[in-house]
Amino acid sequence: MENQCLGLAAAMGLVPVVKRVSLRAPWRQLSPTFLRLGLAHALAADSDRLDPPWPDVAIATGRQSVAASLFLRQVNPGTFRIQIQNPGVRSSLFDLVVVPRHDRLRGNNVISTLGSLHGVTPQATADAAARMAPQFDHLPRPRVAVLVGGSNGAYRLDKTVMADFAGRLADMARKDGVGLMVTPSRRTGAENEQVLRDALAGLPATIWNGEGENPYFALLGLADAIIVTADSVNMVTEACSTGKPVMVAGLPGGSRKFDAFHRALLADGLTRPFDGRLENWAYQAPDDTAFVAAEAWRRFYARS
Repeated sequence: MENQCLGLAAAMGLVPVVKRVSLRAPWRQLSPTFLRLGLAHALAADSDRLDPPWPDVAIATGRQSVAASLFLRQVNPGTFRIQIQNPGVRSSLFDLVVVPRHDRLRGNNVISTLGSLHGVTPQATADAAARMAPQFDHLPRPRVAVLVGGSNGAYRLDKTVMADFAGRLADMARKDGVGLMVTPSRRTGAENEQVLRDALAGLPATIWNGEGENPYFALLGLADAIIVTADSVNMVTEACSTGKPVMVAGLPGGSRKFDAFHRALLADGLTRPFDGRLENWAYQAPDDTAFVAAEAWRRFYARS
């Protein structure tokens, strides 16, 4: 979630001061509707403090940040407050609310985006690719970046599911002659990573071991195509921002919002299901973060 705020701040040309907030009881347990009561006392002892000088622009996301944004509204009405994701309270309490279009929230100050905001840019991926390219020079082309997530509240990625996914990756490497550049995430887990390593042993594949620089941006820049597990809106959105073929590996589970998100990308021609073979197609890469940044500045100056 923090990356969405940082990505928008960068697109707006801002150098942000990051505040990580947490709430004390009873605010932590209250529904967002009641968060406005006694906001001056809502922050927990381990939370970053909200003190002057007050910002001209505040970008927030996550349920607990709603209280902080509403507090700013009370103490400094001049702060232009952008809330990313559905805040769970009236959108009119903020200057701008940004939600993915699979969320049903709509309003005069609500912008709907294809997926999540992010900091992936052509320059950032090109710079990372140039810096880390020698680590992947031994792999054959085409090269496929594989972005692996893990279990969450909607999807399940256990050893059995991973074995099936890893088997399809191995089949693609053999049949299509691709080089695999794999990066697990923190949610993947050691057991799943081992299943992945065992399945790809002896094949043209590299799997990041978690040491040194994270190759995520570099892989997006170096890849000819991308495979990403279905559990992360962020990773799928960031992959699509490259304009490269993005194949989504389905996982057991799902939810209304996840299903709507994946259906929309499939219908728009941005993604295709991963069936164990390499596919190639073209589309216009979306740039929602730049669009939101421009619209935020337009509204910021329009209210003056």
